[in-house]
Amino acid sequence: MDEMNKEVSELKELTVGEQVTGKVVKVEDKQVLVDIGWKTDGIVPINELSNLHIETAGEIVNIDDELTLKIKKITDDEVILSKQAVDTEQAWNDLEDKLETGEVFEATVKEIVKGGLVVDVGVRGFVPASLVETHFVDDFSNYLDTTLSLKVVELDQTKNRVILSHRAVVEAEEEVKKEELLANLQEGQVVEGKVARITDFGVFVDLGGIDGLVHISELAHEHVEHANDVVKEDELIKVKILSIDPESERISLSVKATLPGPWENVESKLSPGDVVEGVVKRLVHFGAFVEVLPRVEGLVHISQISTEHIGTPQEVLEVDQKVQVKVLDVNEADKRISLSIKEIEIEKNQQELKSYEKEDDEAGFSFSDVIGDQLDKFKE
Repeated sequence: MDEMNKEVSELKELTVGEQVTGKVVKVEDKQVLVDIGWKTDGIVPINELSNLHIETAGEIVNIDDELTLKIKKITDDEVILSKQAVDTEQAWNDLEDKLETGEVFEATVKEIVKGGLVVDVGVRGFVPASLVETHFVDDFSNYLDTTLSLKVVELDQTKNRVILSHRAVVEAEEEVKKEELLANLQEGQVVEGKVARITDFGVFVDLGGIDGLVHISELAHEHVEHANDVVKEDELIKVKILSIDPESERISLSVKATLPGPWENVESKLSPGDVVEGVVKRLVHFGAFVEVLPRVEGLVHISQISTEHIGTPQEVLEVDQKVQVKVLDVNEADKRISLSIKEIEIEKNQQELKSYEKEDDEAGFSFSDVIGDQLDKFKE
């Protein structure tokens, strides 16, 4: 009896709310037995193992695991313990620190629920659908059991509310990437990008983390009515950087500047003596500017407009009129082309005159041949 009394006196004095450490000695479906150095093993019911829903205790612990537990209840022959209470207390302290510092941490998605994801952060953490990614996600099934990088965005221990965000982490990473990209981009640089959005006024191009704008006037050398006539979404295109404003993160781009200009190789397309059709674009006091190639205009000097004397080009020409012109000279370097309408008229008149003279000669020869014999008879 003395020995028994001695053993009892040597047992731990336990109090409700106290934390104890013990080793798991048995794992059952709905509870765990833990040796905490008391007269009987402590009991951890399944609902005291985790803040998350579990079907069996074996999902959380294994035999010989060392656990820190909180005493929930003591009777003469048993002690009820809680792992959840210890984890919860520690979790709230950790989450408050993470919220204050903005620390990024990782957690595993344990459940897919209506409106978002549930993760285990010592307590039940919720990632709303709007805070999962920077883009819309229709199906979250692939996220189950995956690990996400997260930030704490809202805490309310009285309501057991823990709101987490993966989107905030992604946005922060994109911001760093954007800053690095801005630092490496230079005006005049030609880069490749993907068409992200098409608008009425131009095209937004993703340069690898930051968008730049190609105004509709910079899509091509010729006039563009609708941007989607020239490019399509997700198309890879080459663009030249026209300007960069790091503060506003505005980047102006040009597709046109990467394309051959309308005057490039014009001397291989037009040569002196060529006769081409053009459109009168402008009338000035000294002549008319005629477009002979897309965005390429040549000058018909007033002295080369007509074979007759005229006081102004408007006397014989009008804007948008189609005309035949002869190329007199081409200077690609100076972007100058000299044209003539008069030369065509002169050549046309000369051809008509030659044709008339030829017909007259042929007519005279034929008439003589036809009546020659009759004339001979009269002579007899």
